[in-house]
Amino acid sequence: MTKNKIRFGVVGTNFISDWVIGGARQDERFELVAVYSRTQETADAFAQKHNIPHTFTNLNEMAESALIDAVYIASPNFLHAEQSILFMNQGKHVLCEKPLASNTKEVKAMIAAAEKNNVTLMEAMKPTLTPNFLSVKKNLHRIGQVRRYFSCYCQYSSRYNQFKEGIVLNAFNPEMSNGAMMDIGIYTLYPLIVLFGRPQRVDASGVVLSSGVDGQGAVNLLYDGMNATILYSKIANSSLPTEIQGEDGNITLDRINLIGSVTYSPRHQAASGKALPAVPEDISSPADKDEYYYEVAEFIDLIQTGKKVSEINSLENSLLTIEVIDEVRRQLGVVYPADN
Repeated sequence: MTKNKIRFGVVGTNFISDWVIGGARQDERFELVAVYSRTQETADAFAQKHNIPHTFTNLNEMAESALIDAVYIASPNFLHAEQSILFMNQGKHVLCEKPLASNTKEVKAMIAAAEKNNVTLMEAMKPTLTPNFLSVKKNLHRIGQVRRYFSCYCQYSSRYNQFKEGIVLNAFNPEMSNGAMMDIGIYTLYPLIVLFGRPQRVDASGVVLSSGVDGQGAVNLLYDGMNATILYSKIANSSLPTEIQGEDGNITLDRINLIGSVTYSPRHQAASGKALPAVPEDISSPADKDEYYYEVAEFIDLIQTGKKVSEINSLENSLLTIEVIDEVRRQLGVVYPADN
C-alpha cells in the first residue's frame, strides 16, 4: 500500500456505493482505484462517474490484483460471505456492507477467514461510529440503571408498490437473503447489541409476505433487569424515535439509522412535595463529516494500526447481531436458500 493511502476496490455499483464513496473521499487516506461489475458497460459507466482508473468483470482477477489493498463490498446479501472470503484469502482487507452475511454460519466462516489471513474485516454499520452515537455511549451512565431500550425504523419501500403488482425485486426476494429485518431492522438491533450485548431471550412476531420474506416485525428482547423492543417495517411508515430509559432519566435519538440529535432528559425531581419539570439537555455531537465517512475512517484506522477488529463494530457484535436475526427469522418462518 502507498504511504498513508489505502487503495480500495468496490464491488457493487448501486446507490449505496455512490453514498459510501462520497463519504469516504472526505478521508485523504482513501484512494479508489478499482470497481467490479458483471458487465463491462456498467463498470465503465461507474468508473467514469467516480473517476476510477481500473475496472474488472472477473472477481477472481480483482481479488488477486496487486492494485488494491482493501475492498468495499456492496453486493446483494447472499454474496457477502463468498465474495469477502475470496478477497480475504488473497490478503485483502474487507469492509462489507450490512448485514455482514446471510446467517450465523456464513459470518463464522468470514471471521475464520479474517483470522486465518491476518486481515481486517468490518461490517459497514454506519450509525454506531458517528459522533452522536458516541455521545449516547458517553452519557449513558447519567440515566442510571437502564430499564428499557426502544427503537423504531419503519420506512415504506417504493419497491413494495411493485411487489403488490407482482414484481418481486431484490428487497423482497429470499434468494437475495433480504427482507425488512436484513434491510432496515438491523439498524434498530445492532446499536442494542453494541450497548448491551447478548439478550437472554428473543420473542418475535411479524408479517411474512407471499415471497417468503418479512415485510415488518416486532421483537422483544429480555436482558437482566431491562427489556428491549424494536419495531421495523418496509410496508408502513413511522416517525417514532429511539429511546433508552433509565431510573434516573432517558436518552432520546431522533432517528436510529441517521442520528441527527440526541437528548438527555433527567427524571422529574420532587421538591416541597411538588414535581419539578425535567429540563431536557441537548447532548448531540454535530458531525463535521458525511455520515458515511466515519465507517470508512474507522476501517482505515484499523488497517493502519494493525488492530484488525473495531471496538464498536466488532466481529463479536456482528456475530451476536446475526445470531439474533437468525432467531427472529426462525420464529417468523423466514428461510433463505443460503441457509441450506
